[in-house]
Amino acid sequence: MRVMGIAGWSGAGKTTLLSRLIPVLVGRGFSVSTIKHAHHHFDVDYPGKDSHTHRVAGATEVLVSSVNRFALMHELRGEAEPSLAQLLSMLAPVDFVLVEGYKPEPHPKIEVHRVANGKPFLYPNDPTILALASDAAIADRNVTLLALENAEELVDFVQENAVSVEDVLRVLQGA
Repeated sequence: MRVMGIAGWSGAGKTTLLSRLIPVLVGRGFSVSTIKHAHHHFDVDYPGKDSHTHRVAGATEVLVSSVNRFALMHELRGEAEPSLAQLLSMLAPVDFVLVEGYKPEPHPKIEVHRVANGKPFLYPNDPTILALASDAAIADRNVTLLALENAEELVDFVQENAVSVEDVLRVLQGA
């Protein structure tokens, strides 16, 4: 498995970019998984569903399965949020894992930047940002510049620069 992160401020278009990169990678014959860092109060379950009833009753894990997919929900109940390293270790083997968010984690990333957002760049302060995908021309030779709307170019970059999950885990675990 090879890993590449997509980082940027809220509203920069990380999810939109991933929704364009995934089908290109899949179309090239690769298998892809994603890890997305979510807001504090996200939920995939809601009152009225049997799985919700199980969780509210105190189940630590609820695994919901059907002929199409399964989902495992694990209640943290005061435990620390799993680290990126722990989450990477939970995934079934695939060719590429694309990580959305996890800005502070030291894994290779492409920064998504939209000028209209008015947010500062991340890359000058983060050596793990290997490229900048922006909707504007940036005159900085210290970072690889990629066209935000060119999914093929971005996927080429991911293919050439994603690193092995083992290398990422070594860095994340401080080895």
